Amino acid sequence: MKRATSILVFILISLNIFSQEVKPRIMESLSMHSNILNKDIKYSICLPENYYKSKKPFPVVYLLHGLGDDETAWIEYGCINQIADKAVKDGEIVPMIFVIPQGFRTYYVNDYAGKFPYQDMFIKELIPFIDKQYKTIPDANHRATLGYSMGGFGALILPLKNPDIIGTCVPLSISIRTDEQYMVEDASEWDKQWGSLFGGVGKTGVERLTDYFKQNYPFHIFQENDLSKLNNLKIYIDNGDDEHTLCRSNEELHILMSDKGIQHQFRVRNGGHEFSYWRDAVPNGLRFISDAFESKSYRGDIKQEVKKTTLKQNQLISLSIKETSFNVFVPDEYNYSTRLYPVVYFAGNLNSNQKRLFSEVVNYRIQQGEICPMLLVFLNNSHIITDSLLNGFENKLRIRDGYKFRSLIGYQDRANEVLCTELNKNQFGSCILSDPFLQKDSIVSLTSNLNSESLKKIVFYFDSPDKGKFYLGNGNLHMVLRDKDIQHEYRVREGNGGFDWMIENLPEILDFVQNRFHR
Repeated sequence: MKRATSILVFILISLNIFSQEVKPRIMESLSMHSNILNKDIKYSICLPENYYKSKKPFPVVYLLHGLGDDETAWIEYGCINQIADKAVKDGEIVPMIFVIPQGFRTYYVNDYAGKFPYQDMFIKELIPFIDKQYKTIPDANHRATLGYSMGGFGALILPLKNPDIIGTCVPLSISIRTDEQYMVEDASEWDKQWGSLFGGVGKTGVERLTDYFKQNYPFHIFQENDLSKLNNLKIYIDNGDDEHTLCRSNEELHILMSDKGIQHQFRVRNGGHEFSYWRDAVPNGLRFISDAFESKSYRGDIKQEVKKTTLKQNQLISLSIKETSFNVFVPDEYNYSTRLYPVVYFAGNLNSNQKRLFSEVVNYRIQQGEICPMLLVFLNNSHIITDSLLNGFENKLRIRDGYKFRSLIGYQDRANEVLCTELNKNQFGSCILSDPFLQKDSIVSLTSNLNSESLKKIVFYFDSPDKGKFYLGNGNLHMVLRDKDIQHEYRVREGNGGFDWMIENLPEILDFVQNRFHR
C-alpha cells in the first residue's frame, strides 16, 4: 500500500512539473499596432534570465538591423542572447532587455514627405509600448541603441534627435556619407536609398543637400552652434578597417567630433561589413552600455594579457656600427646556430627598461612557437635610417636575404621618417606605425604622387589611439591608402598612446610581422 501511494505521489508531482508553463524569454516577430504608420510593426525581444523571478525593472537596449534584414537578424546572425547571457554570468554587464524592431528601409528617420514617419513611431509609440508591456526603467539613462550599417545610422540619429529619450548609443559600421560622397552617389541607388528619405529625388550635386537632409544628418547636426543638449549623450563608434565608402565617412565623422570636442569612443578593428565583425564588437559595446546604465565612467575595452619571458644575459646585446652603439635582441638559439634570421628594425625613442620589456614580449612569443625566431634592432632618435646604416647591420648580423624578411617599425615622432623611407625606397616587406605623430599636411605631401603598383610588395600597419592628438593625420593616411587601394591594416584603439599603450598591442603587431615574413 505504501509503495502504491509513493508511486501515485511521484506521478502527481511529475505531472505538476510538466504542466507548469515555461515562460519564453526569447520571442521573435511579435507585433505592435502603430496608429502613426497605420500598420502593425514587428519586433523581437530577448529578456534576461532572471526576468520573471525578479521584481526589479531592467534597462533596455534597442538593437537596430541593417538594410535588407529584419527584426530577427540580431537573434539569428548576431547571437545577441548568447553573448549577453555569458556577459551577465561573467559579471561583465548588468542584465538588460533587448528589443529588435522592424526597421524597413527607413534608416530610422521620418521621410521628408511625411508618408512614413518611422522615427515618430519609434519614439512616441514603440518605446512607450515596450515600457508598458515589460518591466523597464523608463528613462533616458537606462535606454540605449546598438545597430549595424543602416542600424548604425539609426543607433546614432535616434539619440541625437532625442537625447532626452535615449542616453547611450553604440553605432557599428555606420551607413553614412560625407557631403562629398552624398553628392556623387550613383543616381539610381541614391534616389532609392537617400533621396526618398531626405528629399531631392532626381537631383544631383549640391542640390541633394536639402534643408531636411541637414536637419537630420549627423555631419550637420554636429556642426550646429549649440550642442549643449548632447552633453550627456554617451557614444561608442566602431568601424572595420576593410570598409571602403564607410572607411572615409566614419573616419571623417570621428575627426569632426574630435574637432568639436564631442566626447566619444572610436574604434577601428580588423574586418569589414559582415556579422562576424559586428558580433565581435558586441562585448565591448555592451560593457560601454552597462557602465552608462550604472552611471559609471567607462571601464575600458576588454584587454588580453601581454606575456613576457626574462631574457638571458646574451640576448640583448650591444652592437657598434660606425662608432655608434645599438641595442639588438637576438633569440636564445642565435648563439648556438648558424642559420639566418628575419629582422625587425624599431625606430623610436625607448629607454633601456622599455627596450628590455619589448624584447621580453618578443622572446615569449618565440619560445611559445607563436612567431618565428627573429632579430630586433633598436634605432633610437639619433639614428637616421640610411642605406649605409642598414648595410652595417647586414654585415654584422646573420640576416636572411630578401626584402620580405625585413620589417620596419616607426614609433611616435619617428613614424613620419619611417613612412617616408618605405614609400620612397620599398626596402621592407612590412611597415608598422605605432602611435604615429603624423600631420595631415605631411600625409598629403607624401601621398600626392603615390604609385600603387610600386607598393604592391609591402603591407602597412597603423595603430592609432582614439584620444591621441594626431587623429587627423593618422586618419587621413588610412583614407588615402584605402582610396588608392594600397594594402594596409588600420587600428584605432582606446587610449592616449604611449609606450604602455603600444605594448598592449605588440602581440598583434608581431603576428602581422610574422605573417609577412612567412607569407
